[in-house]
Amino acid sequence: MPAGMERNNIIKMKGIHVTSEIKPLKKVLLHRPGRELLNLTPDTLQELLFDDIPFLKVAQEEHDAFAQILRDNGVEVVYLEDLMTEVLQLNPKLVEPFLYQWLSEGNIKTKRWQDKLYKYLITNFKGKDLVLKTMEGITLKEMKEYMGEEIKAYSLQDRIAPNDDLVVAPMPNLYFQRDPFASVGEGAFVHKMRFPTRNRETIYADYIFKYHPDFAGYVKRYYDRDYHANIEGGDVFNLTDTVLAIGISERTSPDAIEAAARNLFGDPDCKIRTVLAFKIPATRAFMHLDTVFTRIDEDKYTVHPAIIGPLEVYEITPPHGADKNPDDLHIERLEDTLEHILEKYTGVEKVELIYCGGDDLIAAAREQWNDGSNTLCIAPGVIVCYERNDITNAILREKGLKVLTMPSAELSRGRGGPRCMSMPLWRED
Repeated sequence: MPAGMERNNIIKMKGIHVTSEIKPLKKVLLHRPGRELLNLTPDTLQELLFDDIPFLKVAQEEHDAFAQILRDNGVEVVYLEDLMTEVLQLNPKLVEPFLYQWLSEGNIKTKRWQDKLYKYLITNFKGKDLVLKTMEGITLKEMKEYMGEEIKAYSLQDRIAPNDDLVVAPMPNLYFQRDPFASVGEGAFVHKMRFPTRNRETIYADYIFKYHPDFAGYVKRYYDRDYHANIEGGDVFNLTDTVLAIGISERTSPDAIEAAARNLFGDPDCKIRTVLAFKIPATRAFMHLDTVFTRIDEDKYTVHPAIIGPLEVYEITPPHGADKNPDDLHIERLEDTLEHILEKYTGVEKVELIYCGGDDLIAAAREQWNDGSNTLCIAPGVIVCYERNDITNAILREKGLKVLTMPSAELSRGRGGPRCMSMPLWRED
């Protein structure tokens, strides 16, 4: 490739450009599972939103296989930990405010504890190791080894707590990069997440969008982490360049959807002029819209049978009329089938809903639990799926789709599939 053409491609890939769930994927953000999984214990599983403890070595092997599938299909893979490391290396003055913010958001409010932990981090970790350490968390045991008898002066709690207590909790959900933010057109939502253990994850996207040369100045924010209402990326779908779908779920509230819609409609450069709000059951099995529903081709979607039937969908558009208030929204409930709604808003004459597990309700429940509906489309009709969902995968192949399977025995313990683990940064038009 001529040097000039290569440079043009580099320039073109700055910022974010995602207007679809199915257009050819060219650049994606991942996080390789790290030592944060080693700080999961049976007693902390519920608090840290896990059902089981993945075996790190195998989880990393599975994740590497996922990344290689993407590379083999022409996708540039970038890692959260690498982008954050580059931010701090390019801007050394950010290290101190970043770490103190991370400590504060990690519930370290006492100034002398913050100072001692800050010193521990900058003394013992540099570069990428420092970033990975913030993801891993800090145990009381390692601080006792670092501070010795001095730790007894800090608090009564620290004297009596067992060594496996966490001073700063890990972020084991980070390998689900879909949730902390969402790519929307040429902008982004940076989320206020539902649970405290995940809400800290958005600090990395915040710094990357502000300071990384590939994103700073290129990405408009249509939602931000300090907003009052919860929203997560597994509920956000770019149906077309003008229509955005958002799930009302256990993790995303109607207030957040309204705030996001106002910001989108208030930007004259934003093409999105319709937001469809899909209400799904507020349960852990259906935690996000993408656990029960994903687009896999121009006219095909995977769905979990349990969402078929009476469906609450609301169309949100800018206010109508000459005397409109720009802060108002026009909201209308849609009384129609899921197929007809998708046909209308995507401009496709006939869509097909492919059931996870087919007609077998037991297989459907099992494979949906293991994210059989959570597929990553990397080009129209080309999807990455967990290999364990063999019934659903066979049905997808029968429908003419190219199914690229990845190992998932350990990754699936976190309750998220290929879509959950990936954040598209650039899709071709």
